[in-house]
Amino acid sequence: MRYPVGWLAAVLAALAFGVPAWAGAPTDQVRQYTDQVQKILEDPALRSADKRAAVRKVAVEVFDVNETAKRALGQHWQARNASERDEFVHLFADLLERTYISKIDLYGGERLRYMSEVIDGEFAVVRAKVVTAKGAEVPVEARLLKRTDHWLIYDIAIENVSLIGNYRTQFDRIIRSASFQELVRKLKENRDQFLNEKPAASGRKS
Repeated sequence: MRYPVGWLAAVLAALAFGVPAWAGAPTDQVRQYTDQVQKILEDPALRSADKRAAVRKVAVEVFDVNETAKRALGQHWQARNASERDEFVHLFADLLERTYISKIDLYGGERLRYMSEVIDGEFAVVRAKVVTAKGAEVPVEARLLKRTDHWLIYDIAIENVSLIGNYRTQFDRIIRSASFQELVRKLKENRDQFLNEKPAASGRKS
């Protein structure tokens, strides 16, 4: 994706991380997610660390990370046993949190203008445009899967480039050139590096 991580983090936060997934039309749910998360991000009484904690707390109720991880691994998912799948889902969830939730303080007041929705059985796509502070419009899609009476987001696409597709390409390259075990090693290495840097960062003012 050609957008900076901070900008993408803001869009993902606005779309994918919000309040518990209520029953109702997919667009209504995405709008509710967005409204709630914007209140968190724009609350002057909350420090950056508090905002990240608030978003992290509700993210698991809105984002179907198991479905996202499965699709990101693509064809290699079927070859994994239950233990490997469970470990990969946890590592992938950690990766998403480090990449996006930790950077939501870079949110710059972007707004969403909803365009349309398409429902096909248990799947739905909500199309919108992100309107930046400078008035630029960027097409974005939230892709959802229905779980009982809940619509959960499993993918975000910006200008037709999907979050899942982006990771799938990277993961497939590592597995084909090395192995699945090497992918797991790299994910763990990335996680450990982040955790080692975190204590130093926590000493700074938020």
